[in-house]
Amino acid sequence: MNTNPPALAELSAAQSDAQSPAASRERRQRAARPRGRWYSFAGAGALVAVGYMDPGNWATALASGARYGYSLLFVVLLASLMGMLLQWIASRVGVVTGRDLAQLCRERFGRRTTLVLWIACEIAIIACDVAEVVGSAVALQMLFGLSLTVGVLISAVATFTMLALQSRGRRPLQRAVAVLIFFVSFCFVVELALAHPVWGDAMRGLAPSPALLRDAGMLWLAAGVLGATVMPHNLYLHSALVKEHAGARDDATIGRALRGVNIDTFGSLGLAFVVNASLLVVAAAVFHATGHTNVDDLADAHRLIEPLVGSHWAGVVFAAALLACGLNATVTGTLAGQVVMEGFLRLKMAPWARALLTRGLAIGPALVAVASFGQHGSNALLVATQVVLSLQLPLAVIPLVRFASDAGLMGRWRVARVPLALAWACAGVIVALNGAMLWQAVSVG
Repeated sequence: MNTNPPALAELSAAQSDAQSPAASRERRQRAARPRGRWYSFAGAGALVAVGYMDPGNWATALASGARYGYSLLFVVLLASLMGMLLQWIASRVGVVTGRDLAQLCRERFGRRTTLVLWIACEIAIIACDVAEVVGSAVALQMLFGLSLTVGVLISAVATFTMLALQSRGRRPLQRAVAVLIFFVSFCFVVELALAHPVWGDAMRGLAPSPALLRDAGMLWLAAGVLGATVMPHNLYLHSALVKEHAGARDDATIGRALRGVNIDTFGSLGLAFVVNASLLVVAAAVFHATGHTNVDDLADAHRLIEPLVGSHWAGVVFAAALLACGLNATVTGTLAGQVVMEGFLRLKMAPWARALLTRGLAIGPALVAVASFGQHGSNALLVATQVVLSLQLPLAVIPLVRFASDAGLMGRWRVARVPLALAWACAGVIVALNGAMLWQAVSVG
């Protein structure tokens, strides 16, 4: 087991400086920022938050709002709160131990278990990447009239443009991601203003619905919302992004780092919840309220939202926000892939090579889907990918909670009492929801 993570982290950073001008520039930028100020810890939360508002979230929230109105809004709230708790735990583990979740799994589990966890996480990343490719392609078709096949190919290479910013250090990439997040937020302010939702009904939708356990369609969408919101690879990514704050071992420095990281985490994920909830509210107000309950794909939503709302800008803003979310999410998938590959296998890969690998594996299913079903099959594929993420989630959550509650690993910073009970409750809810969904699938089959 690694008994001196700060020393190893400093050695690794020094080696990176010698080998990579970009890494050296990034370390100089970090050194120039005043330590201890809250904004010196900002950035990781934004990169993680984009995974909470990717095209998969759009698909599940759109289908949920159109079919069931505001009824599943409580699932969005519950999933967001669970995500905040689990990302808080992931960041805490990264800051305190100086290691990410994948590294800890490799250190503390056997080789066979480690390989199973790595393969499961790679499947989740590929499923997420399929959603991003298809979602971006649909957005390009909405905005520019491109065919979905061309859109898939364009979106497949867009990652390289975003990742090119990383050659100047992580900060420029984080700023670009943050700008796109605020752009998406502005788009949904416009959509809410045009949709005129019934806020009283929306508030009642925050209360749990007993119909969830009786309605197979509602349960399927709830699992999709959960998988789209709490993504397994985001837990690995977050624990890795905050390792840079693990340099000192004294309690005062760790406490300051945790406070700064917490502000970044809860602020970023709170904004992601607002975006996801707004999308479901818009779908409920525009489609469900007008009887269009069968609107279950992004193309139909874009086609109908303009005449139903009565504004040309509703469709343009909808498509622009979807494209921004797709571009943002490509970055986190690539970064997460690097983290899990290096953490589980000690195998390093250049960002462009990792992007090429995941995009290559995602393009095939995406092209098959758009060729077989056209624009009307995109949403079914998107929702299915999010259910895959939900099924993979326990394999990341259970090890994370175990490590976070280990006094030998975390010391006085271990997660205990109420937060620990809530974390295990989240794991239980995830497992129970997946079990109920699989049981219904077997029963129907």
